[in-house]
Amino acid sequence: MIVLNLKTYEQTNENSLLFTDIASEVVAETGLRILVCPPAPYLRDAADRFSGVFAQHCDPEPPGAFTGSISAELLKSVKAKGSLINHSEKRVPGDKVKATVERLHAVGLESLVCAATPKESALMASFSPSFVAVEPPELIGSGVSVSKTKPEVVIDTVKAVRETNDRIPVLCGAGVSNKEDVRKALELGSAGVLLASAFVKAKDPKAFLSDLASVF
Repeated sequence: MIVLNLKTYEQTNENSLLFTDIASEVVAETGLRILVCPPAPYLRDAADRFSGVFAQHCDPEPPGAFTGSISAELLKSVKAKGSLINHSEKRVPGDKVKATVERLHAVGLESLVCAATPKESALMASFSPSFVAVEPPELIGSGVSVSKTKPEVVIDTVKAVRETNDRIPVLCGAGVSNKEDVRKALELGSAGVLLASAFVKAKDPKAFLSDLASVF
């Protein structure tokens, strides 16, 4: 499984739907599950053309007088399949993570909760999300992969999550830049990877993504 967090780079603002189409093409060619997380303004259009669209963030509040909130019901209405929660660039208190996971699941959507450490990953697993992704913040966007430089983080996270809830797949991210980073992540017990800049800023995003997918 590959999760592409498009964030809000200049390339993202110009090419969110192109990136979505690329993911769709690679899924059709490989059968691998790939998720794309575009900025909120592109969610509806992206979901109209690809079935693997997640939001970058979701709030726990229900529909109502909550200015600026992104509700699970809103995401469902635009045909998103789920949302990231608690990314290191959009941290959320634990009680709100739990409430958001519950609200997403209540409307039939999936949840991918991010964590910075194995200990935090175990806490997030206790909320029973669809997926847990460990991402050491200091490596995000660094081009230095967690799977190569801090393999113990992946190993310890997989162990901690399994001890908490062995039905939750564990992903790893931060600095994932090539297929060797992905191969190492899988060897360490990860079910897949979460990445952003390496894909968004690639000279040939289609070739880059196809190369990563070839490892699975």
